[in-house]
Amino acid sequence: MKSQRRSVLRGFVATTLSASLLALGLGAAQPTFAQTTLKLSHQFPAATTSDGDFRDRLAKQFAAEVEKRTQGQVKITVYPGNSLMKTNTQFGALRKGVLDMSVLPLAYGGGEVPEVNLTLMPGLITSYEQGLRWRTSPIGQQLEKHLEEKGLKILTWVWQAGGIASSTEKPLVAPDDVKGVKFRGGSKEMDVMLKGAGAAITNVPSNEIYSGMQSKVLDAALTSSTSHISFRLYETSKSFTSGRKYSFWYMFEPLLISNDVFKKLTPEQQKVMVEVGLSLEKFAMEEAKKDDERAAEVFAKAGVKVADMDEAAFRKWQALSQQTSWKDFADKVKDGQRWMDMATSVK
Repeated sequence: MKSQRRSVLRGFVATTLSASLLALGLGAAQPTFAQTTLKLSHQFPAATTSDGDFRDRLAKQFAAEVEKRTQGQVKITVYPGNSLMKTNTQFGALRKGVLDMSVLPLAYGGGEVPEVNLTLMPGLITSYEQGLRWRTSPIGQQLEKHLEEKGLKILTWVWQAGGIASSTEKPLVAPDDVKGVKFRGGSKEMDVMLKGAGAAITNVPSNEIYSGMQSKVLDAALTSSTSHISFRLYETSKSFTSGRKYSFWYMFEPLLISNDVFKKLTPEQQKVMVEVGLSLEKFAMEEAKKDDERAAEVFAKAGVKVADMDEAAFRKWQALSQQTSWKDFADKVKDGQRWMDMATSVK
């Protein structure tokens, strides 16, 4: 009997202790956070060297830092060179949450969200510093709000200047130089201005410029200095107008995340994503500036005639843009003049 009573007592004590431990959250497996794996797709070539395409390097740096600071809770796989998704489908896929993240020229989405054509408006942005001031100005705050309503969130602000690669012997510097030239502008409003200068427009993503010029579908193309280098446009060109001094072509190519995807992250994870994105803006600007110089050097080394745009030529382009593209946007986009007023207020 004593033995039986001791067994019952031991069972009672064990049961009571187990219940107490469970109540305290002890003696049981500690809760673990589910790991989140995100896919980041972009059109640019994979960077295999330290001076490779900085947009791919930015994406990989972002992925590594987020994984480190979330202790592996958030992993991001980067798919460069359209290896996951074609360029022209990425904007819509981000909006729907089909694609998680991208480094994307925002103006590529101008057909779906006309307001983003403002981010490749010729002659509007004239320096990297001016572009980055958008983020803390009413225009940037309105743009971020509008994009979030459309399903996109900006994590890193990235601006890039651009130049003109051409199969013509004479560099295309001023508006009079482009009459009759088959041209790639890169956005609706860039095309409006080029048409105003007498060019014939063929619109393709930057990763298709090389084949377009090779097949003579294009005579000339505007794109970022980095893309000129990464897509080896010096191989299909006879002349190049650099963007290292003056450029009417500044494109916004941010690191984006689908807003639906962002909202599913924990508040702590969201905080890390925002902080890491912000920390990479200096890197992006410095690398873009370096590529403005490098592009001129790379084209010259390849035997291409290189020219720099001067202020007089830039002012001609800007005046033409104000008469064509700026007016087109103000007239045809909802609240277009208000958007333009906010944008032009940032000096």
